[in-house]
Parts: sequence; structure tokens; C-alpha cells
Amino acid sequence: GVTYAFRITHDEDEWVYDEEPHTKRRQEILSKYPQIKTLMGPDPRVALYITAEVIFQIFMATLISIYQPNWFVWLVLTYVVSGTVNHSLGCAIHEVGHNLAFGHKYGTANRVLSLFCNLPMAVPLAISYKKYHQAHHRWLGHEDADADMPLRIEAKLFSHPICRFIWLCLHPLLYAFRPFIKQPRPITVWELVNFLVQMVFDLVVLRFLGFQALAYLGVGTLLGLGPHPMTGHFISEHYLFADQQATHSYYGWWNPLIYNLGYHVEHHDFPYIPFTRLPLLAKIAPEYYAHLPYHSSLCKVLWDFLFYPENGPQAHCVNSEDLSKPELYAKAPKGLIADYYESHNGIANGDVKKTGIPKI
Repeated sequence: GVTYAFRITHDEDEWVYDEEPHTKRRQEILSKYPQIKTLMGPDPRVALYITAEVIFQIFMATLISIYQPNWFVWLVLTYVVSGTVNHSLGCAIHEVGHNLAFGHKYGTANRVLSLFCNLPMAVPLAISYKKYHQAHHRWLGHEDADADMPLRIEAKLFSHPICRFIWLCLHPLLYAFRPFIKQPRPITVWELVNFLVQMVFDLVVLRFLGFQALAYLGVGTLLGLGPHPMTGHFISEHYLFADQQATHSYYGWWNPLIYNLGYHVEHHDFPYIPFTRLPLLAKIAPEYYAHLPYHSSLCKVLWDFLFYPENGPQAHCVNSEDLSKPELYAKAPKGLIADYYESHNGIANGDVKKTGIPKI
């Protein structure tokens, strides 16, 4: 792929979208390691983790209601606790959206679980997210079809570090409404159910726990999906830091809280492997993952996103090339940050851990 900025500045050329890169990898890996199929399939334990997080958030909202902390304590709790847990629940919605809780045969059970998971987030998003996320896997890096791709106006407006921080703060809103701008689809019955269930829950919280408790949940979602370290995983996944790879993984201590979404190359290679078994994939097929650059710090991802000159929304990977001008594609940036790309393999000297996976 190439950066969004490179694609836009060469708009006059005849661009052709490549085949989704993970399809070929999946076929090749499975042909060599058919035992990987044993990793596929749902893991119902995710429902237990979700239940624990939902109960915890309701408990915290109750404490907020009882003790009525001052605005500073409330803000710290909302950012640190609610922001973290609600972001984690958002990642759980992603997991359930792939039917990895109860399997494809039990679609209704998966949807009901996603509605339950959605409750502490205060904003109805679970069903719509699943609907548009399918296109992200099918059309990865496609400017018009991939809802995760920033709009052109985002790439142009948010180029300065201050503007990028504003973009980061607006991220949950942009992420929520972008699909409806790019490829609006009819509202489904389940989306209406999602809306009604969420509104009932929010009104119950407001009635019995008060506004401060409801704000703890709702603002926690906005902060957790916005200017929060965990948001770094959104940027680490498909932004071109080190090479022209469409997807990068993150291997770090946030992974348990984000339901191993950091294993993103692995996830796109095999979307039907649950988060509990994703780490086993690289152990079975190390030659397909050990040489790939990866992120080890989400805070560093955010820092580089904000302050490196060529970074920002315009650094998102576009999975396309100009087949009529191969020399143009050859000149495309091999990575935005030179320190991340010190050899043709993207491996920096002394930057390879025991896993053999190059670090960025």
C-alpha cells in the first residue's frame, strides 16, 4: 500500500486497487499449516469477561452516584477507569461482531451479547459497528469502501500537530459517523433494537443513579476512544510507519484489555480465530510473522502520530497502486519515520526481541 497523502497528491494517475492482501496470505498459510483450522471457532469465555466489565462499570457508576465526587476526582475516574473499561468493551464488541462468542450458527445470541456489552458505553453502536466492520475486512485500504479510512477532508484539515490532537479528540465521533457518510445503508431492525435497549438503560441510570453517573459512562466512552493511550491501537493497525505493509501488529501489555486486537496482522489473516488463540498463530507459522515490523508502545504510536511531520490521518495505508506507472509506485515512501526502517526488512539494529519479530 501507499500513504493516503501520496495517493491524493497523485490523483491524476490511474489507480487500481490491489487485492485485499490478507486473502493470499491466508490461503498460503493454510496450505502449509492446515492445523491452524483447529484454532478457528468461538470461545464463549468472552461472555464472562464482558459480564465482569459490565458489572464493574455499573458498580463504579453506583459509587459515583453515592459519593458524588468533586469535578476533578470525577474527571480522573472518568478518564482513567471509565475510559479504559469502555474502550475495552468496544474491543469486546469487535470480538463478538465476528461471531466469536457463540459461533455463526447463533447469530442472535451474539447480537444480544453485543447489546449487553454496549450498555456501559451509553451510546448505541454495537450493531452498526458490526455491519460496517465487515466491509473493512473485505475492502481493506479502499478509499471509498473501507469505513476505517479517513475522509479526504480529514486528511487535508488535520495536518498540524494541534489539528491532529483535535482529530484524536474527535475520533469517536468521526469513527461513528464516517460509515454513514461513505456508504450509508438502510437502518436494520437490530439497529433499532440496539437504540431502544440503550436508551432504556441510559434512562434507568439517569433516574436511579443521576446525571453524574450517566456522564461517567458516556464521557468515559468519548475519552476512552479519543485522547487515550488505548486509541493508539487504531493508529498502529493500518498507518504506514515502517514500510508499505497494509497492516501492523502491536505486541504490548495493553493487549489483554483490548482483547488481543494488537495481534492485528494475525486477525486480518484469520478473522475467525478468537482473541484467546491468536497468539498461537505466530508460533505455528513463525516465518509469516517473525520478520514483520511491529509496534511495542501505543504511547509512542500516538506521539509519532501527533508530532512526526508526515504523519496524521493522511498517513493511513491505501491498498492501491498505479499499474500504468510502476516507477511511481516504486518511489512511494517505504515508511514515514526513518528510524523505523533501517534495512530492507525493516529490522533496526539491536531492535529484535527474543521472538525474532522486528520492533518499531
